[in-house]
Amino acid sequence: MKRTIIKIDEEKCNGCGQCVTGCHEGALQLIDGKARMVSELFCDGLGACIGECPVGAIELEEREAEPYSETAVMERIAPKGEKTILAHLRHLKEHGETGYLQEGIKYLQEHNIPVDLSSIRNKPTAAMMQAHGHHQGCPGSKSFTFAGTETKTTQGDTASQLRQWPVQLHLLNPHAGYFQGADVLLAADCAAFAAGNFHSAYLKNKVLAIACPKLDDGKDSYISKLTAMINESNINTLTVVRMEVPCCGGLTQLAQIALQQAERKVPLKEIILNVQGEQLTERWI
Repeated sequence: MKRTIIKIDEEKCNGCGQCVTGCHEGALQLIDGKARMVSELFCDGLGACIGECPVGAIELEEREAEPYSETAVMERIAPKGEKTILAHLRHLKEHGETGYLQEGIKYLQEHNIPVDLSSIRNKPTAAMMQAHGHHQGCPGSKSFTFAGTETKTTQGDTASQLRQWPVQLHLLNPHAGYFQGADVLLAADCAAFAAGNFHSAYLKNKVLAIACPKLDDGKDSYISKLTAMINESNINTLTVVRMEVPCCGGLTQLAQIALQQAERKVPLKEIILNVQGEQLTERWI
């Protein structure tokens, strides 16, 4: 799949750190006086950091992205030294990517690269930091996983079935650990507002992605991300929940195109709701 990601010219970089503030995902950090990409996995490609760079050391680069490989990442960043390695591993831990974290540590051990991992083992997770009022980057786009937990609203006793953040398809990374072998729910933006039982009836035990086929730009990006989920994250099933209005049928079409382009096939279900949130049809496609 094609992916837009930032590229840093370290010769131009003066170490001002303004781009670090502009990176909502925390994927950029200032290390040894230079801006460094510590996590390509969480670079959203929106380019907010470019506008913050006063010397033009950052540019957007669109390239054909191979499936995410923690081993390949470690091979690239290991020559940059211990500080960069630790920053990368901390970032994985804070985003709940424990599988990739263990792969990274295993790489260090197998290649006899001496790194003090005590800060990784002792550093609180992002969820813990949030609970104590510490925030890094924009919480609206920062990735979190809370699978296996149920939260209750302050107004009542309805349990939320949301397992991860973010949920908007443009912000989701199809290689994130929570997509591995998951049952994915692709829902129209309006669906959760129309259906009062959205969480219990449709979202439970699924990873969520939301989109609007009429108003959202970047449909090709949506298709690429869905295809990557199928091919590379090996999702188990894909369920589309859409509204009865004709334009919402585009959401099912996006899923079908992704399946046509994918190398492997997964079951695809379509659920259609009326504008009052009542289920009209449910079918496997």
